[in-house]
Amino acid sequence: MRQRIIFLLSVAIVSAGCQKKASGQTVAVVNGEEITAAELNDALSKNAPAGANTKEARAAVLQQLVDRKLLVQQAKKDGLDKSPEFINQQRRGTEDLLINMLVSRKVNTTDVPSPADINSFESSHPGMFGRRETWTLSQIVYPLPVSADVTAKLKAAQTLDQVAEALTGAKVQFQRSTRQIDTAVLPAPIYTQLSNLKPSEAFIVPGPDKAVASVITERQPNPLTPEQTRQVAVAAMKRDQVSNFLQDRVKGLRTGAKIEYQPGFEPPKK
Repeated sequence: MRQRIIFLLSVAIVSAGCQKKASGQTVAVVNGEEITAAELNDALSKNAPAGANTKEARAAVLQQLVDRKLLVQQAKKDGLDKSPEFINQQRRGTEDLLINMLVSRKVNTTDVPSPADINSFESSHPGMFGRRETWTLSQIVYPLPVSADVTAKLKAAQTLDQVAEALTGAKVQFQRSTRQIDTAVLPAPIYTQLSNLKPSEAFIVPGPDKAVASVITERQPNPLTPEQTRQVAVAAMKRDQVSNFLQDRVKGLRTGAKIEYQPGFEPPKK
């Protein structure tokens, strides 16, 4: 009996010690789950509107965190954290986070480009810098034709009217539209190709199931200030460095990796 009393007393002491309290770095406890000051400060920095009263904003954001905890707890009670959808999305989220951290480490350790490198980059991307413009495009959107003859006629079309004639003759429905595009978003080779088109000369961009035929009807200069130019150039150069880094890293990792595919899921042969 004495041993049983001691055991029960020990359990009571341990249970009391495990009960979490809203004190110190714990600003709230929701059904036994803590909300820490670090969580609150992080949420406050992201959600509080500029100029909001700090005390009122802190209280409002804390209530949002409490509601969030309650919803998460209910989802777990419903077994959603055991569902295949949750497990797949959780795995994908973890993978994305790790890849982003890998990229961030590369970006943080990359040297700032030299002035000579920046000037060279700007010269090789005229559509983004020295000759940056806003283009107005007149467009025709149409489903990809099945007939090879129609495809050949569209390929031979020089103007948007000829594209429309070819589609009308083949009884292919199409839509006309107008849009603007900043030449800064175009890859340098594409910009060079399009900027050298003759007036009213059409170009066609095919997609998975539709194609878009366009003509540049207006070109407006859209220059950057010297400060903006340098910022955009450095950012673009870093993006290129990260892209090249990832491609090279994946290529190297594939060389030393053991990858097995179920029959029918192999990658297509080059």
